[in-house]
Amino acid sequence: MAKKVALLQGNEAGAHGALYAGCRFFAGYPITPSTEVAEVMSAELPKVGGRFIQMEDEIGAMAAVIGASLTGAKVLTATSGPGLSLKQENIGYACISEVPAVIFNVMRGGPSTGMPTGPSQSDVMCAKWGTHGDHPAICLVPASVQEIFEETVRAFNLAEKYRTPVMIMPDEIVAHMRERIVFPEPGELEVVDRTKPSVPPEQYKPYDTSFGDVPPLAAFGSGYKFHVTGLNKMQDGFPTTKAEVVQAEEERQVRKVEANRADIMKWEEYMCDDADVIVVAFGSTSRSARFAVNEARKNGIKAGLFRIITFWPFPEERLMELSKKVKGFITPEMNLGMCTGLVKGCIEGNAPVLGIFRVDGEPINPGQILDKMKEVK
Repeated sequence: MAKKVALLQGNEAGAHGALYAGCRFFAGYPITPSTEVAEVMSAELPKVGGRFIQMEDEIGAMAAVIGASLTGAKVLTATSGPGLSLKQENIGYACISEVPAVIFNVMRGGPSTGMPTGPSQSDVMCAKWGTHGDHPAICLVPASVQEIFEETVRAFNLAEKYRTPVMIMPDEIVAHMRERIVFPEPGELEVVDRTKPSVPPEQYKPYDTSFGDVPPLAAFGSGYKFHVTGLNKMQDGFPTTKAEVVQAEEERQVRKVEANRADIMKWEEYMCDDADVIVVAFGSTSRSARFAVNEARKNGIKAGLFRIITFWPFPEERLMELSKKVKGFITPEMNLGMCTGLVKGCIEGNAPVLGIFRVDGEPINPGQILDKMKEVK
């Protein structure tokens, strides 16, 4: 039997990916250019017994998905630009209380209102440093409509597996383009559910590290009662200021992601084996980069593409390895050098890094990348 095929917009694919992963609750506030995610969820969630709610603002939307996740539901919110800024305090709350949630953020021009309908790739630092304090960070940056579907499923899996918020950040071009998508059959893509308690309610502690760095999570309403707070907490969930407990808890929360980098990180290498110059790109910019690499090869330039799919944790170890055998890196991005700075920081001066930056609402084209390649000596 042939698989279902459709012509979908990136945002629509993200919504369908969430449904495939088992999402049953959405709370959000309409904002360009992510509104189509909410539109699809509002139509489709009631069909599968889910709940959709349009909140009064972005702060309330993030609070609502935290509450729904604590009842055992897989949850999604969608936003863009200033909406992500408003969500940051509650994203921090989800981090410290270790509540799974997926945030679908479509990157547009900024800061502030910026260019609401223009593309950007300038939110990637916000995914790690947007909320204050030390906390884990997982951020995915898909480059096609099909990949938005698949990476949204993976975002849910990672959120459930590691009890943490996960951000998926397509740029506006990928989010609004329309492409052919092949829907996977049920069971074709892995779907992960959070680990539930194996002890009776009277023995349950929501942050019991005897089960490892990711303790089982009970659902409110299932007979388990536990305390949730934005304060540093003990294993029973109640606040503490004991130095040794706070230190251990903060380190564990970061460690549960950092110690599992190999499971979380994902990238694509295209013609990198013999490359003299490697283009490091993500999102829609990587599509221009791939075209540029193909054209460069035709002109005798040994070029390759390192396409970032998981932005956080950043693939610093692999880039360090590649830096020892290339003459230089090109880093095109629709911001003023966020990824470029990270690449420079992790390769320790082994090769030059030449950036291409655009923040004018226009995409980076293959010609710009080809021209920059010629500057690598």
